[in-house]
This record gives sequence, structure tokens and C-alpha cells, in this order.
Amino acid sequence: MANNKLSVKKVDALTTVGNYGDGGGLWLQVSKWQTKSWVFRFTFDGKRREMGLGSCKDVTLADARMLAESFRRMVRSDIDPIEARKAERTAKRAERMNIVTFPFCAEKYIDAHRHGWKNAKHAQQWTNTLAQYAYPLVGEMPIKNVDTVLVLRILEPIWTTKTETASRLRSRLENILDWATTHGYRAGDNPARWKGHLENLLPKPSKVTKVEHHAALPYSQMHTFMRALRQHDSVSALALEFLVLTAARTGEVIAATWDEIDLKEKVWTIPANRMKAEREHSVPLSSRCIEILNKTAIMRQSDFLFPGGRTNKGLSNAAMDKLLQVTLNYDCTVHGFRSSFRDWAGECTNYPRDLCEMALAHTIKDKTEAAYRRGKMLEKRRRMMNDWQKFCDTVINVGSDAIPIRKIG
Repeated sequence: MANNKLSVKKVDALTTVGNYGDGGGLWLQVSKWQTKSWVFRFTFDGKRREMGLGSCKDVTLADARMLAESFRRMVRSDIDPIEARKAERTAKRAERMNIVTFPFCAEKYIDAHRHGWKNAKHAQQWTNTLAQYAYPLVGEMPIKNVDTVLVLRILEPIWTTKTETASRLRSRLENILDWATTHGYRAGDNPARWKGHLENLLPKPSKVTKVEHHAALPYSQMHTFMRALRQHDSVSALALEFLVLTAARTGEVIAATWDEIDLKEKVWTIPANRMKAEREHSVPLSSRCIEILNKTAIMRQSDFLFPGGRTNKGLSNAAMDKLLQVTLNYDCTVHGFRSSFRDWAGECTNYPRDLCEMALAHTIKDKTEAAYRRGKMLEKRRRMMNDWQKFCDTVINVGSDAIPIRKIG
């Protein structure tokens, strides 16, 4: 029987560190930080045991007495209250795991990470890939039931035919399953992990993927190409020439805005959030690039250097490709001009390799070289980009063909 030694008033008034008994195994604990909590002490199988009942902020004196009484009844019935509570929590967790599905976890993962992805389309790509390849097989299956057999059923049909897509899908499955494990919706090893698991069941992507290249225009044909390009005075033509002369990527050019341009210093500074390597990149502008900007300034409609057909939108992603391949009838890609520049720099100039790689904003894996390249070496690169422009403007008989750089992403 409980003695009810405490009262609500006394519980509120107590501030001295210590343990205060209410009777029947119920105790009030006051810590040195002035926090107060309830504890139930009992003896089971000859051993003294203690279990917390919660903070006084959440559990009233009356509630604590009710809990203590229920636990005393358990002890009298030869039931350990602590083990009983553990079993109850385990049962609730199991019930929750049966309800939580794979699509639910996937949506929650995407929602949690979408603001951290620099490309707004990234979340949609995740959703589309999962909807096309995973959801038809997973359905409304509880996340805890996703196993290696199911993961292989998802990946194997496209592993050798759409290897890049399959590899990205595997990584996404692994991330979602890890998220679910962290939230307590599943337990055990991740069946979508690569190292030490799927690498033993599937061939390496590099072994089954045919390396794709961006078709590049041989640099020996740059003058002829430039002459044909300059016959068109469209926005897409100006953007394409600007891209060639800066050795930039398509996305960097079509999303470029006027606030990134310093006409006085003749520098285009691309912010980190628009760069593939997520580092700010400064591009020295040749005289022809400045001429192009002066032309686009006259037709300025928005903040974009190269405005598109819709209000406050930049040039479309396909505009330069269409101009190059349909209008000009060249059998190469826009991205391939980066290869044309790199081959010219490597075969026709004495500029150091690191300077050429810096112009392309390539990531350097070698830590020593990366440290050496921390400086922008802007003026040296300016001389190189001016020489590139002169080469494109000059008729030179060069018999070398360009070797495409490997397609990355």
C-alpha cells in the first residue's frame, strides 16, 4: 500500500537535491539542476530494480501514483515491469514498421533533402526513377521487408542495358533504406549497399558500361566553324560562340546573369552553386567575348546574358544543340567544344596542364596539385583564352583530329 507522503504543494516546493519517498516504491528525484522526475523502485527475483516514470513536468503526482500502483500489481503477479514495458515498446515498433512502406520512406527522404540539392530538378529525377523502376515491384510493401532478393529484382533488368541509371538507382535505394533504419522503421544490414554485398552479386558498372564520349569538333576546323557561326546573329549563336571562347559548360552559359559579369576587369565569375564542382569559377573574357556581351546588352530583356523565348527565362537547354546540329549541320555536340579547346591547348601550345585544367574548372584528385591550384592564375589564363580566340579567328592548316574527353554525368 502506498502511504501518499507527498502532496502537490510539497512537490512544487522541493528544491533541495535528493530523493523523496511517497510510499509504495514511488520516489521523487530532485537533481542538482533543479529538475524533478519520478522513479519506481521494486524488488524482483531478489534483485533491487528501478525504473523511470517521467518528468514532473509531464507526469503529475496523481499519474505517478497510478503508474506505481499498476507496476506493483505486475510485481505481485510475478511480472517484471521493466521487461513488460520493453515488450510493449517492441510491439508498438513492430506495428509501426508494418505500416511504414517503402514509398512513404522514399517521399520523406526526398522531402528532407530537396533543399540541399543545388539542382531543383534533382528531386523530380529521384521521384521519376523510383516510380519507373522501384515502385512497380515494391508496391506498398513495408520498408522492413525490403531485402536483397527484391533489390536485385529491381536492378538486374537494367544493370547491363542502362548501367548509369541502374547505378544511380542503387545508390538511391541505399540512401532511403539507411534513412529508414535510422528512424527505426527497419533493422539489420542495408540490402542495397555495394561494398561487401552487391559487388559480389552484380558486375562492376565500369565493366559493363561502354564509355560514352561527347563528339567534338577537331580544332583544325574551328576557324571554318566560327565563320559559319557568325553568319547567324541570333541569341543562340552568340551564346554558342561565348561558350566556345570561354570553354564553359552549357548550363553555366544559359544560366549566366549580368551580375556575374565585371566588364571593367573583363571577368565572368560563376558562383559555386552553379558549378559542377561546387566551387566559384572565374573566367577571363577575351575581346570577342566583350563584343558579344555588348551585343546582348542592346537586346537585354532580363537578368540573363542570353535571354530565352519566355519572359525572365534564359536560353533553353536545347537551343545551341539545335543551332549546331540542325541549322549549321555539324555532327558534334556543344559540350564537345570543351574537348576541342583542351586538345588545342595540349597539342598546339606550351601552357601547363594545370592551367588548362583550371580553365575547364576540372576537379583535381591529387591533393598536392589541388593545393598548388588554389590561386586563380587569372592573368595567365587570360593570355591562354586570348590565344584560343586568335586561333579560332585564324586560318591554320592543322591535320590533327580532336580526341573527345570522357563524358562525365
